[in-house]
Amino acid sequence: MLRKAPLPSMDITPENLDTMLGHAHDAADFLKAISHEGRLMILCHLATGEKTVTELENLLSARQAAVSQQLSRLRTERLVTPRRDGKAIYYRLTDRRAITMLEVVHDLFCKQP
Repeated sequence: MLRKAPLPSMDITPENLDTMLGHAHDAADFLKAISHEGRLMILCHLATGEKTVTELENLLSARQAAVSQQLSRLRTERLVTPRRDGKAIYYRLTDRRAITMLEVVHDLFCKQP
């Protein structure tokens, strides 16, 4: 039996509809950014701390081009920030919403029942 989750109060009035549409657009962009398996895994690894591109390649068993492409999208969405140290480029999470979402996804999909 599924339990119905309580919904937040949704006061949809003509006065706040434009604000809600703006928030819906922002939420959809955020969810699209994390909805790719590779980007989601990158975020999961970065949740444990800053990583270099090479570390991410090894952790994901992925080619540098693929990792860089996904990091580029995450940078565009301002979810991660790069830092150069010599030849190495380090990435870290910069958006608290991403951490919160990762915690929810982990609770829903990764915890043992």
